Amino acid sequence: MKKITVENLVEKFSLKVLAGESKLQNVITQSRVHRPGLEFVGHFDFFPTERVQILGKKEVTYLHRLSKEERKIRIGNIVHYHPPCFIVTCGEEGLTYLNQHCVEQGIPLLLTNKPEITSEFIPKLDAYLVKELAPEIAVHGVCMNVSGIGVLIRGNSGVGKSETAHTLIRRGHRLVADDIVVLKKLSHQTILGTHDEKTKEFLALRSIGLLNVVRLYGRKAFQDETRIALDINLTRWEKDALYNDLDQEVHSTDYMGVKIPSIEIQLQPGRDVAGLIEAAANNWYLKQQGYSAAEEFLSRIEAEITNSSIE
Repeated sequence: MKKITVENLVEKFSLKVLAGESKLQNVITQSRVHRPGLEFVGHFDFFPTERVQILGKKEVTYLHRLSKEERKIRIGNIVHYHPPCFIVTCGEEGLTYLNQHCVEQGIPLLLTNKPEITSEFIPKLDAYLVKELAPEIAVHGVCMNVSGIGVLIRGNSGVGKSETAHTLIRRGHRLVADDIVVLKKLSHQTILGTHDEKTKEFLALRSIGLLNVVRLYGRKAFQDETRIALDINLTRWEKDALYNDLDQEVHSTDYMGVKIPSIEIQLQPGRDVAGLIEAAANNWYLKQQGYSAAEEFLSRIEAEITNSSIE
């Protein structure tokens, strides 16, 4: 399982370390945070001890109102489980008692650089943890954002993936990754495509060499990541292998248990592959909106047959 540390959170969100600085290498393995409200009143049946614990205004106000002895018991019951860290979002005032417990137990106590609305901070932290801790694989191919739609372009080496990507970039679409595409599973329905940092912004073209698309075409030519909606496989041309069916049979490719709609495009000199990818992406979008060109065509045929029979 992929891991990140408390120190990663400190750096990412510019958090202030109030206690437990020697324990910033504590490992975080859970992709969701937790607000220990029920735990402060004694309910521990479902306490997710491995999650980052968030203390907002509600939790801190409750602790402030307790007697010194009661507060010691309530906090002691939680720090006993040694969560990876506590993050306070409502300011530092009056947290001396919490600081003391964290020092004694070796638990990092962190503070947002300014008071934040807890319900707004948690989604940001959750999103970061989900992305960083997501299961991932690397595949050979090119990842593009075509008209706002994430497309993974695959095929054998030398088939023309990068050249097709270059044409798409020239038409105003965005490169995400070339050669090595990192796929992250964010949920049972979502695969995110991104680069491996080393190849960020680079596109390798045979006979030309390595290109930095941002330097050549500006920031609009590149983006860091995209949700994968289509998997397109470029293959060599095979005579009589393509059909002109009204609506192609739906295929899919499985990536870490997530099925992505898949299309095969065969290559032949003079064939506008980039244009076909644009058409595939836009057609996928229309289908998500509930529209099918094939269904509309068939309904027109049925209407014409019906009208002819009436006449």
